Amino acid sequence: MIFKRKALLNEANDNATFIDSTTGESLTLDKLRSDSKKLAAGLIDKLGFKRGDVLAIFSPNKIDYPVVLFGAIAAGGIVTIIDSKYTVDDITYQLNDSRAKFVVVCPSLHSKAIKAAAAANIPKSNIFSFGNEEIDEIKPYSFLISKREADPIEYSPEEAISTTAYLLYSSGTTGKNKCVEITHSNIVTNLVQIGYHNDDINPASIFIGILPLHHIYGIIVLIHLTLLKGASVVLIPNLEFDLATFCKTIQDYRVNVIHIVPSIAMLLVKSSISKDYDLSSLRSCISSAAPLSKELAKSFARKFVPIRQSYGSTEFSFTHFVKYADNVPVESIGKPIPNVECKIISEDGKELGYNQEGELCIRGPNVMKGYLNNKEATEACIDSKGWFHTGDIAKVDEFGE
Repeated sequence: MIFKRKALLNEANDNATFIDSTTGESLTLDKLRSDSKKLAAGLIDKLGFKRGDVLAIFSPNKIDYPVVLFGAIAAGGIVTIIDSKYTVDDITYQLNDSRAKFVVVCPSLHSKAIKAAAAANIPKSNIFSFGNEEIDEIKPYSFLISKREADPIEYSPEEAISTTAYLLYSSGTTGKNKCVEITHSNIVTNLVQIGYHNDDINPASIFIGILPLHHIYGIIVLIHLTLLKGASVVLIPNLEFDLATFCKTIQDYRVNVIHIVPSIAMLLVKSSISKDYDLSSLRSCISSAAPLSKELAKSFARKFVPIRQSYGSTEFSFTHFVKYADNVPVESIGKPIPNVECKIISEDGKELGYNQEGELCIRGPNVMKGYLNNKEATEACIDSKGWFHTGDIAKVDEFGE
């Protein structure tokens, strides 16, 4: 379903491009579409890749990241994405827990990947590398690119609701990282929901790709949403954030849309480094992943552009709330996106009224399928009526914010 919707490959704007900020190398939509289908064919023909098989990606941001991701999806597979800062033990846990059979890794992380794959009983022949050279006896994933283009696996509406596309790891409301099952329907639904109110994003939009693609925030915004809107993305491949590189990329590529986290907003406001670069191209900024204080939002707006706050999590397929206007109170996370219900409840489970603080509960078609192989954890946060209990304290004002 992901492949068949405008949100991704077949009907998206052909101006959409991924650009490497370091080398200037680019990936056009036509090439992404073709290479993804050719990779799908290679996975099936050369590796015997089957519907439901899990492929792991272990790499910092790269422009051909979407090729591997969509190639596996087109072949009927599931993608699990590993944090590039994980230790060997962390990687091994995720490979085992997700039951991954194949790994695509960047060359700088080969050593970790080889050790973790061995511990997870994944043969070295099932590990492939980004790039075009064989390194450490690991073939480049381009070895799998076929001459033919596979027809992407199609799903009925019912299958799309139940079929997992991504296995992403989250601490959830508490405890050890759990595997979140995100379905094809979850992704497409959330894209339609957030895309409906993002008319200011279009083929003239240029995003900066600083968000890690192993996180749902990065996947949805930098890959899916930009393809939906026909925008371009300048990806920064660094493992560690560097403010000077960030600012220089905005300046050099005339970036006009930035999705960031509060810690980056704080650096931009407090550091003198930002003064050394021309950031006048900026016109839109959204912060997510952590609370944005009123003071920081006001300081950022005075120095750059108004900053809007959104709220979501991996379990929501990214976001449930968006601020639709700049005159909304700074501390607000906004209103629910279309087809999302929310309520505030007391400790004893009673629904509360306006301006009363309690636990935020959410229900909608973009809420995860559940935690993989963890019925207890799933039932602890999703009740019998489908309400997801976030564990976060919130209140709703009389304007629905």
